[in-house]
Amino acid sequence: MTQAKAPPVPRHIAIVMDGNGRWAKARHRPRSFGHNAGRKAVREAIEACLREGVQALTLFAFSSENWQRPQDEVGALMGLFVRALDKEVDELHGHGVRLRFIGDLTAFDDALRERMQAAMDRTAGNERLQVNIAVSYGGRWDIVQASRQAAAAVARGELRVEQIDEATLGQWMCLAELPPLDLFIRTGGECRISNFLLWQAAYAELYFTDTLWPDFDQACLRRAIEDYARRERRYGRTGEQVATAS
Repeated sequence: MTQAKAPPVPRHIAIVMDGNGRWAKARHRPRSFGHNAGRKAVREAIEACLREGVQALTLFAFSSENWQRPQDEVGALMGLFVRALDKEVDELHGHGVRLRFIGDLTAFDDALRERMQAAMDRTAGNERLQVNIAVSYGGRWDIVQASRQAAAAVARGELRVEQIDEATLGQWMCLAELPPLDLFIRTGGECRISNFLLWQAAYAELYFTDTLWPDFDQACLRRAIEDYARRERRYGRTGEQVATAS
């Protein structure tokens, strides 16, 4: 008897964690209350990825545009980062999770950058799941910083302009060493990418849900993965070509 083929699991999932503020507003609480409640959803997502065998999870925690938000909200978010790092790193390390922060980390104060680096150093040898936290990150920033590195290589004589192609430029993008992004999730009911992983999302499957981030649990992520498994990923080929190749 032929054994049924297991449904595909995305190797790399990215999530725009949207809806914390609206979740708090519905409860007549400040936005910081919603951000704090979102920590539970982060743990749920990580636990689900560990159980499902996902290799990488990238979370959009704080965009380069979020610096424009009210100062008290930004301050509350920074405090939340510090508390989360102090409380969560040991548990993540115990589960074999490698933690990495991506984005323009120079925007943060020295004390917070030191905490980020310490967390990355402590978990650097773990291989079960890589969790990337995008902070002060923007997809356009990512492309610009990669372009600058390519330009610097040309200026040093290490690279010719005509040698720059997608593969060459891609090696300088954040997350270049990870599997390609398979599934892009946004919670909170908005249907846009919002400058997140613009380069990496070129062939990702997009999944939008009305669920606000603090309510996004493991069952929600399972539904997203099941939806992903039902899609036909053609990469420019026809459906017939995909069927023949499989």
